[in-house]
Amino acid sequence: MRLLLAAAMTAALLPATATAEITFYEYEGFRGRSFTVTEDVRNFERHGFNDKAQSVVVGAGRWQVCSDSRFEGECRVLRRGSYDKLRSIDMNKRISSVRRVEASRDAREVPPSMAEPDYAFHRRPREAVYEARVLSVREVRGTAERRCWTESEPASGSPSGSQVGAAVVGALIGGVLGHQVGGGRGKDAATAAGAVAGAALASRAAGGGSYGNTYQRDVQRCESRAGTPAYWDVRYEFDGEEHHAQMSAPPGRTLLVNEHGEPRQ
Repeated sequence: MRLLLAAAMTAALLPATATAEITFYEYEGFRGRSFTVTEDVRNFERHGFNDKAQSVVVGAGRWQVCSDSRFEGECRVLRRGSYDKLRSIDMNKRISSVRRVEASRDAREVPPSMAEPDYAFHRRPREAVYEARVLSVREVRGTAERRCWTESEPASGSPSGSQVGAAVVGALIGGVLGHQVGGGRGKDAATAAGAVAGAALASRAAGGGSYGNTYQRDVQRCESRAGTPAYWDVRYEFDGEEHHAQMSAPPGRTLLVNEHGEPRQ
């Protein structure tokens, strides 16, 4: 047996023949509880929706939404269309009253993010919804990603060819400078000492440290990451029939659907 859920606020009982209509949603993207209005509401507190709306769908007419009750505080004028993120107009979780206004050139009129009302899988105003039993949920991921980067790390063993070359050049320069010091055997000793010192200094300058000890080298590393979830493939049962839907978020044990078995969030 279908389980008919409670109406989504008192306003849902208003006549369907109203010429103007605006629906507030608890979360961004027209998700969560909804509150449909077809006439002025001076205080959202009485309807349990004060400072809660994060997205809006204007079905018809122009509406002035205000941050305080009795249409006071900071206000904006919204026209037909969808406002999927009220924070983009600085009214996120700030609406406390709403009233219908005639077409005007109010500087505070804000164009919608979508020119026409867009509900997708979300509940329409005054639409009856039912619970359907979820049979299975399968997560479908996008293409895996591969990321690479370069790191410097210490390494042991013989230095690279460039480091050997630097040591040889350093030894030659050090030997020349040492040869200019002293005379006789002292000059020979200075030449040898200069060659050794020059080789050591050149090797360190090239990043190799002492010959045969540790030195720095660049190493490329890579890792693979699974793709992010693209959607969830949901299989559910309603009114004795099995249905499928691709959803942007995984459902719980049950799923809200309309009388045709179409998902409603």
